Formats: sequence, C-alpha cells, structure tokens
Amino acid sequence: MSEADAAVLAEVGGFLGSLAAGDLAERCRQGPAHDAASWAVRKRSLTGRSSARWAGSITKATHDQWALARRGQAAHMAWLRGQIASIEARLARPLGAKADKRAGLVRGYGSRGEWHAKSRRLRALKARLATAEADWAAGRVRVVRGGRRLANARHHLQAAGLDEQAWRRRWQAERMFLAADGETGKRFGNETIRVTDTGQVSLKLPAPLAYLANAPHGRYVLDATVAFQHRGQEWLDRISVNRAVAYRIHHDTARGRWYVTASWQRAATPTLPLEAALARGVVAVDMNDDHLAAWHLDVHGNPVGEPQRFFYDLTGSTQHRDAQIRHALSRLLHHTRRCGAAAIAVEDLDFSDGTSREKHGRNKRFRRLISRFPTAKLRSRLVSMAAEQDIAVVAVDPAYTSRWGAQHWQKPLTTTTRRISRHDAASIAVGRRALGHPIRRRTTPPPSHQSDGAGHRTVQARPDTRRREETRPHIPGPRTGCAPPGRGAKAGDQGAQHRSGHTAEHGFWQQDSLPLSL
Repeated sequence: MSEADAAVLAEVGGFLGSLAAGDLAERCRQGPAHDAASWAVRKRSLTGRSSARWAGSITKATHDQWALARRGQAAHMAWLRGQIASIEARLARPLGAKADKRAGLVRGYGSRGEWHAKSRRLRALKARLATAEADWAAGRVRVVRGGRRLANARHHLQAAGLDEQAWRRRWQAERMFLAADGETGKRFGNETIRVTDTGQVSLKLPAPLAYLANAPHGRYVLDATVAFQHRGQEWLDRISVNRAVAYRIHHDTARGRWYVTASWQRAATPTLPLEAALARGVVAVDMNDDHLAAWHLDVHGNPVGEPQRFFYDLTGSTQHRDAQIRHALSRLLHHTRRCGAAAIAVEDLDFSDGTSREKHGRNKRFRRLISRFPTAKLRSRLVSMAAEQDIAVVAVDPAYTSRWGAQHWQKPLTTTTRRISRHDAASIAVGRRALGHPIRRRTTPPPSHQSDGAGHRTVQARPDTRRREETRPHIPGPRTGCAPPGRGAKAGDQGAQHRSGHTAEHGFWQQDSLPLSL
C-alpha cells in the first residue's frame, strides 16, 4: 500500500466513521419505536452528506449493531434470572443438605458463612437484573464503536502494552467505516467498493471528498492490487457473472497493513434425510478442550481404520483461536471425504448454563475448562463448513458417552501397538448412538462355549443379519483336513440338541430373546 493510498483510505474511513457514529446515536435514541419511515429519514439525511450507496451501507450496519446489542441484553437478563433461581433454590435448602435428583432438590450450602455470602450475591444480582430490565423496557442499549475493551484500555495503557499514540491509532482505525454490501447485477457485484478480476480495487468517494478522485465518476483507484488465497476461485466465479459480493477494508495498525475481506451468501443447501446421510457410515467426533477425537464407523457400528485426532490451541487472541478451530474442522472434513462418509456425528453439548459455581461448586479448574470450551462456536462453524462439502451433521445426546465408551470399547481395541484413549472410545459411543445402535458391544462368550477353536465371532452385525449368532461357515477342502463337500453340513447345529454337555437354551452372553430350541 502506497502512502498516498493509505492517506486517502484513512480520510475516507474517518469521514464515514463519523457519519456512522452519529447515525448509531440517532438509532439508539429512537429505541424500539424505530420503523421504516424513520429509517428512510436517516438514510436521506446521510445521502446528502455522502451518497445513496454509502448511506444504505451505514444505516444497515447501524441497525445490525443495535439489534446485536439488543440480543446481548436479552441474553444477559436470561443469565441473571438463571443465576438468581439457582441461588434461591440452594438458599431454601438446609445447611449441608444433599441433592436429590429424583425429587428435584439441589444441595444446600456447606456453611453459614457461604450461605451469608450467597445471600449478598443474590441481592446484587437482583439489583443488576432490575437495571437491565429497566433498560430493556426503555429500549436503551449501550454500544461502543471501536469496542469496549479497547476503550477501557485507554485507562490501563501500561497493562495493555501501548502508549497513548499507539492506542490513538488503533482507536481511529477501529472506528473507521469502509464496508459496502454487494448488489447482484452491478459490475463485479459491488458498485461502492469494486474489486475487478485482476485484483484492482476502487471505491466510490463521498460527495465532500470527491476532490480526491483519480478516476471518472468520482472514484478512487488504489495502486495496490489484492488477491484472495482462500476461496479465491469461488470469489472469481461470482464476480465474473456480476453476483453480489460484500467488501470490508480495515487497517491493522500493529502490522501496518490494510486488508480487504470479501463475503457472500450462498443459497440454502437441501437437507439430506437421516437414512441417506448414514447409509455410508459416519465419522464420529468427541469434542475436547484441545483436540477433536474422530473415528470412522461403518453402518453396523464397527470402527474402521485408525482413530484420528485433530489438535487446536485456544490460547492467544480471538483471531488465533478462530484460525485454530477453522483449521481443525477443515482437517476433519477432509478426513470425512477420504473415508467416503456423508455424515459427521457430534455431541449436542451446551455449557451455557453450566459454568457457574452454583453447579460445579469450588472446582475452579473444571469451571475454567468448560468456560473456554468452544462448544457453540465449534458446532456452528462445523455446520456451516460441512454444508459446503455436502456433509450432514448429526447431533446426539452426550449423556454417558465418555463413561460407556471407555467401559465397552477402550480395552478391547487397545493392542500392543495401539493405545486407545478415553476420548477415542467416546467417539465410538457417539457414532453408535447416531447410527441407532446401542453403545454396548457384543460380549465375547466364555472359551468353553465358543463355537470353534479360533473363537466366536463378535463382529457388530445388525439385529436383522442372518446367522449372526451361529458358527462360522464350514469351508471344506484340503487345508481344513475335514469332510469333503456335502458332508458334515449339520455339524454346527449339535449345540442346539438335547445332549449331555450341550444346552438348548441361550447362555448369558447371547443377545437373542428366544432360545435356539424353539
């Protein structure tokens, strides 16, 4: 980026950012009374000071920001109500009382001091809830353009590792507005910020800054070109037919770089029926704090191949965490395509109401673990990314998957050359539950009851599979040293007759509900 281009972008972004700040303040003053007529008034006011296209982008961004703050306010009130109900339920119980799940009773607090501290916290939460409800009724939201965290960092520059000038540059960069929605049918899919197929970037200047134009029709063309490494071919296919593409230009002051972000919306993909999605097996995933444990299961619920683990690191900045999650999910989707499966089974985890000390007590380590566990982000990101690969996502009940998976699958699959972790076994439990099979594997019969010297088959066949509990097919020939073809065909049925040493009823290791003698 040349210095001239950077200066123009900074001036245009600062000017449009000031208009966006004023429009956001006006939108917040209107509150829930906002309607289409007031929106049109705001847009006409901005059109005279910029242009019709920039006015449309600013008003839409303002409305989205106000709606996001409103949803956050509702979520905060719901969280406060949940905390208040949990504390009230425990305060009503006697000191030291144990929980009773069948009766729906929670445990009481352990000491009088803890009971008193929780009662004080209850009053504080009720006061916060009253304030939030008053803001909700009045339609009042609190939004900081540029981010509340960065605004608070101004008072703690040393802790943030910034000086006043560096903070000021970041603050101005975050408050700039250089974003425009696309429009299908317009040249290259966007008339306000246009990116050609060769990577040339140009933008429509606001009316007061038209003197900065270096191209016809009040446009400014940047000297630098852009390239999209991720989904670049898909972006090129869209702009070649003039389909809508939205762009956002932002300045990273820490690196001294300018970035262009392109985004578009795809048509809704048809949802596969569950039977069709599971017809080729499933890749089961156990989500953990630092990795995804995956294993491919066939339609009968048998693990195929080796377990896979896709690691990610959730420390560092938000951008780093998002990149780590995206990379892990990309590897998972590629593995699913290689396996030939059309579905991914995941646990329907939700820790939104389980991170408080009211539910997990003083186990601070576990509460921190589930607080940083990206369940909602992983699930939503996986659904959106899997839809692009025509892969279905099946969510199952997470109850006892880790415990039962370790109980029934961890030891049998562990060999001298392969160690199976508890998470790998849990992935099998998730996959079998998605396929409709019980998690419990078929137990190997005792040696004295096995049908042949090589051992009884314990393959996980479907209940309707014929001969699943019978002996192995008799293969006559020179290698076996047994009867020639046509002889000894009934040798495997002797156990079903009433003879000494043979029982006609099932043993405890067999699963069929009817005896063989019937």
